[in-house]
Amino acid sequence: MFVQSESTPNPQTLKFLPGRDVMGEAAVADFADADAAARSPLARALFEVPGVARVFFGSDFISVTKLDEDWRHLKPAILGAIMDHFMRGLPLIEGTHEETDNEASYGEGDPEIVAQIKELLDTRVRPAVAADGGDIIFKGFDGGSGIVFLHLRGACSGCPSSTLTLKNGIENMLRHYIPEVNAVEAI
Repeated sequence: MFVQSESTPNPQTLKFLPGRDVMGEAAVADFADADAAARSPLARALFEVPGVARVFFGSDFISVTKLDEDWRHLKPAILGAIMDHFMRGLPLIEGTHEETDNEASYGEGDPEIVAQIKELLDTRVRPAVAADGGDIIFKGFDGGSGIVFLHLRGACSGCPSSTLTLKNGIENMLRHYIPEVNAVEAI
């Protein structure tokens, strides 16, 4: 088995590509710490590597965020944990695969506008951020203020360029296609 790694715009995060499906097209899993990794044998193994701060599973990739350690020391152990997991045929997630992502809503505007926002995010934004090892989730739209609320995960969480991506990329695109959108905020 050969696992490739790629850098991401977030210098604290690397994207690992095992050459096979990880979560598949419809799902993701984000583990903010070792306690959250209890349901995943792979996430638990990755958190056993000293210096691992966050683990994110995408469709065909695994993003690992580090603390302040050097990638030269972490990368071999991470690659080993990923290869060992897949070679042993262990389940990725024990129990249900459904990600519970705090269903808190940050306002719901006109359902037609919300549908347009979700469509643009799903077709134009999520594939681009997935290429960088992250994900973005729609959390709500306040029709009164025109603010779209988004949750950044994986490599996008804590990325120094995420504000730039939100404001110059996502916000400008949404405002172009949907005049009711005035701003985008990360939660």
